Amino acid sequence: MEKIIDVPSQDWLAPEGFDPGIEQVIVNNTLDEVNKAGIRTRFVRFSPGARTTKKFIHDYHEEVFLVEGDQILLDDSNLQQLEQYHQGKFFTRPAGTFHGPFSSEKGCVLLEVHYY
Repeated sequence: MEKIIDVPSQDWLAPEGFDPGIEQVIVNNTLDEVNKAGIRTRFVRFSPGARTTKKFIHDYHEEVFLVEGDQILLDDSNLQQLEQYHQGKFFTRPAGTFHGPFSSEKGCVLLEVHYY
């Protein structure tokens, strides 16, 4: 059955462990990290000035589309800007790929797909 979601009007939640100013809307979540199966589709939103403070690594694959705004890749040792990305960039990260930390000057919305 088709599911239609008006993403901007959803309740954006900041789960435990998320850095301040970063929220998500989960669209689909069958990702089972214990049995290494499934998929998760979500939107992630950074408020202007929000940032993460450490690198990420996980055992599932990740694809990310920068829907709007800007995202900045930071050096994990001093949190200085390494590279800035803008709307329309697409990232593919195989399982085991270190990525981040990230920030956003003006805020951004990401579409993320995680899968085994």
